[in-house]
Amino acid sequence: MDTRLKQCQSRQYKSLTAITLLFRRLISPSARSITLLCCTLFCICLGCHFPVSFIFHCFFIFSFARGNELRTAEALAMNGAVTTGKEKLVVEVIAAHNLMPKDGEGSSSPFVEVEFESQRRRTQVKRKDLNPIWNEKLVFHINDVADLPYRAVEVNVFNERRSSNSRNFLGKVRVSGSSIAKEGEEGPQMYTLDKRSLFSHIRGEITLKLYVSKREEVKEAGIDNNGMMFSSSAPVSSSGFSKKKNVHQQNPALVVQQQQLVQDNKPTMQVPVAASGGGVVGGGAGAGLNLFSNGSNEFSLKETRPHLGGGPLNKDKTSSTYDLVEQMQYLYVRVVKARGVSFFGGGGEIVAEVKLGNYRGVTKRVSLNHADWDQVFAFSKDCIQSSTVEVVVKEGNNDDYLGRVWFDLNEVPRRVPPDSPLAPQWYRMEDKKGDKSKGEVMVSIWFGTQADEAFAEAWHSKAANVHFDGLCSIKSKVYLSPKLWYLRVSVIEAQDVLGEKGSTLLRYPELSAKVQVGNQVSRTRISSVSPNRSLSNPFWNEDFLFVVAEPFEDYLLLTVEDRVGPGRDEVVGRVLLPVAAVERRTDDRQVVSRWFNLDNHFGSTTEAKLVMGFGSRIHLRVSLDGGYHVLDEATMYSSDVRPTSKQLWKPHIGVLEMGILGATGLMPVKIKEGKGGTADAYCVAKYGQKWVRTRTVVDSLSPKWNEQYTWEVFDPCTVITIGVFDNCRTDKNIITNGVPRDSRIGKVRIRLSTLESDRVYTHSYPLLMLHTSGVKKMGELHLAVRFSCANMGNMLHMYTLPLLPKMHYIQPLSVNRMESLRYQAMNVVSSRLSRAEPPLGREVVEYMLDHDSHMWSMRRSKANFFRLMSVISGLVVMSRWLESMRNWTKPVYSSLFVAAFLLLVSLPELIIPASLLYMATMGLWRYRFRPRHPPHMDTRLSHAESVYPDELDEEFDSFPTGRSADVVKMRYDRLRSVAGRIQTVVGDMATQGERFQALLSWRDPRATFLFVIICLFAAVGFYAVPFKVMVALWGMYALRPPRFRSKLPSRALSFFRRLPTKADSLL
Repeated sequence: MDTRLKQCQSRQYKSLTAITLLFRRLISPSARSITLLCCTLFCICLGCHFPVSFIFHCFFIFSFARGNELRTAEALAMNGAVTTGKEKLVVEVIAAHNLMPKDGEGSSSPFVEVEFESQRRRTQVKRKDLNPIWNEKLVFHINDVADLPYRAVEVNVFNERRSSNSRNFLGKVRVSGSSIAKEGEEGPQMYTLDKRSLFSHIRGEITLKLYVSKREEVKEAGIDNNGMMFSSSAPVSSSGFSKKKNVHQQNPALVVQQQQLVQDNKPTMQVPVAASGGGVVGGGAGAGLNLFSNGSNEFSLKETRPHLGGGPLNKDKTSSTYDLVEQMQYLYVRVVKARGVSFFGGGGEIVAEVKLGNYRGVTKRVSLNHADWDQVFAFSKDCIQSSTVEVVVKEGNNDDYLGRVWFDLNEVPRRVPPDSPLAPQWYRMEDKKGDKSKGEVMVSIWFGTQADEAFAEAWHSKAANVHFDGLCSIKSKVYLSPKLWYLRVSVIEAQDVLGEKGSTLLRYPELSAKVQVGNQVSRTRISSVSPNRSLSNPFWNEDFLFVVAEPFEDYLLLTVEDRVGPGRDEVVGRVLLPVAAVERRTDDRQVVSRWFNLDNHFGSTTEAKLVMGFGSRIHLRVSLDGGYHVLDEATMYSSDVRPTSKQLWKPHIGVLEMGILGATGLMPVKIKEGKGGTADAYCVAKYGQKWVRTRTVVDSLSPKWNEQYTWEVFDPCTVITIGVFDNCRTDKNIITNGVPRDSRIGKVRIRLSTLESDRVYTHSYPLLMLHTSGVKKMGELHLAVRFSCANMGNMLHMYTLPLLPKMHYIQPLSVNRMESLRYQAMNVVSSRLSRAEPPLGREVVEYMLDHDSHMWSMRRSKANFFRLMSVISGLVVMSRWLESMRNWTKPVYSSLFVAAFLLLVSLPELIIPASLLYMATMGLWRYRFRPRHPPHMDTRLSHAESVYPDELDEEFDSFPTGRSADVVKMRYDRLRSVAGRIQTVVGDMATQGERFQALLSWRDPRATFLFVIICLFAAVGFYAVPFKVMVALWGMYALRPPRFRSKLPSRALSFFRRLPTKADSLL
């Protein structure tokens, strides 16, 4: 009995293995449609009376087999769990970047020391290298894997000093055990080196790879001269195997190049990141990054782990408001006023200076009798180079001070909002001799963060070299776009516009109306002559749309002109209407038209005279349409789709929060004396009517802003745009020599519908710019984004509503008119924002609003063509799959397909439910592989990497062109060749359609006669034979094996191809 039971279980296990192999084949991309038959196989399992545990193991192996070899799944089915060895912690030290020179010769000899659970390992020393590359593995024992999330890995970087047999501290990193990945899921992570104390001078980053391995062994350790253990493991190549050669003796550039070549040849893998509601994506204590590559790593999106809100261990009251940025510590000094100050000569001007190390902030000059400054100075804690801060009061034109007071930084209090501002106090100053003088100064001093109210208007220590006129342009500001309206003007007709001259004219007048609003001008056609109307009563009946902004300051100027000669128009009447007095409407109701009297203009230009002509008037219908949304952005990148009228707005459905952390690796865009290439970068974000501008970080290629902003969201299918620019107004020479124009560095777009609710996304986005020489990475922008949803039901309801307001569908606007109005709206917005202080330049607004998105580009045309091909590729794959079923290349699949076809033909009521169930199942299945990061600029999709130089030159060419005649001729010929291919495709499509029309047109009488006879016989046949039988017979005939088919085209296709077309009639 036991022998028979064992034999039965053995047969069941073998069947289970075979079913596992079949499941793995069924879920392959080439046979996903057969997945609908899995239910049948499951029923077979139940029919064989498998135990429930066997069926559970079957489906477990079904999911497990997708990422492992089949033999692993068979071993799991036959042997149960896989035994594993002792786990080890592997810390792979890859490289460091931009380390601080500490050897006194402008360089360092760094090495890395890693400590974990009282175990200490170190790497080899890289002599005279501020960007060392180690590629060494340090392996540690793990006492208990369950306690790993509660442990931490200490990584210290030191500079070895041979002369004194000592070392200097270069930075440290503390990595939480909760962020350590499993083997196979690890990725390189970049960490910013932290300070050890307040006065440490540290800079740079280090790249590590931390994971838990079961195959690594702890290497033998040696003892260095300091008694420190160091690992003797060999350097590790990028393929994961150790080498016996000393890679550190090779050229580091060659090593990096070899690694990049290996990585480019490897298949890219996306590492999924666990997400929890309200949590930080990939949160951790470090500042690491994971690569998501869909092309070159240089242009890929990287996930970061900044210390948001001060880190998980340093939460304070500001975390609720500033929880998407890193805390930046500042020393604030508020100098309010002075009293009792006197000097030789009596009256005059005095100033106050705040000195902290090498930094010096000066207040404005005030008179001695009213010594009131009330200015705040902010010193970044990273720049503090002294233990005391000094406040000095001195005469305006004299360097000798009148009095001073200093403070010990160890005694300075710390203020945390929302505490009230620190009250300033009077401090008695000391004179030159050290005696207490009569003068007093009112000062308050405290430590705070960027959440402090004084941060926005404070003088920053990093802006010490900015001239006075440029100080206002470096502050962070929030701008609001003006509310835009469509002004609709209907010019219907006019009466007696010629007055008394109409009877004396010896020609037909050519009358037209010109409508002007600001810089926007439109003109009607010339009124045609009608026998029912006199020459002085022209009729037009034309509509015009203009873009106007609140507050309405413009006037509507309408003039009636008579063309007296080529290029010569004579004004015969005009009317001036204030836009503020125009009637407003929010729906499609007709506004009552009105007659307006025309002012007739007689006499010469030197003797102008206005006379009110009797009966000269014009018939107009004027309204402000508030039911439309005035587009000032490209439609595909729109950030707001609400109508203009606030009465039609609906409550917001969520809140978008963004922390603009900083940028790294910016390319120099200017050269300053004594500093070389540098950048004065600031960031602009635009969503809806709200524009935000961060402060300008002066002379830095890795600026840190750490500013957080919030927007109300009314529609989830919108896009927020973030751009980075270089502030040219900080350079006084540029302002005095010409018109200042801020340089573009790059921009990022984020579609809100691609973000999960209440999840924090922390990524570094590549800033890509297209130049005439090709695509170029200008740096990386670090952002933290969170989209919070107030009511999920309201958000899901938004997906069923029209994208644009109702008026766009009741009275739609043409595409050409929409594009023209968008250009006018962009001009209105840029003119308003350029009048703000600090101004937001026109070049910034145009770049953020994609003003050149409609221009011709061969590169964009190729990208759009291949986008269309990728959409159609699904149909192509399906047709190829059907052809493979017809060819019986896989008899098992073809048999199953025929069986499924006959099943659906016999039960046609299952076709629609089965199709919907298939799509629902595929959607649920793909949920596991959903994108875990926002989309970003894709250079491969944009065809920016494979574009020809001449195509780029054509894309950047002005309109009209400024190139030579030979270049224009070459481009014209190329465009003709492309258009010729498109013309051929369109002609082929028209040919096929005309053949369908020729079936019943009797253009070919024999073909039409034959088609009519076939239709008559087919009608009788379909009436006599059930429809299911006809479909089944047709399907069996189409799916017959190849040995029963001929290689020649079918008779029906041959008949169709013989039909005539209209191509014979083309010239």
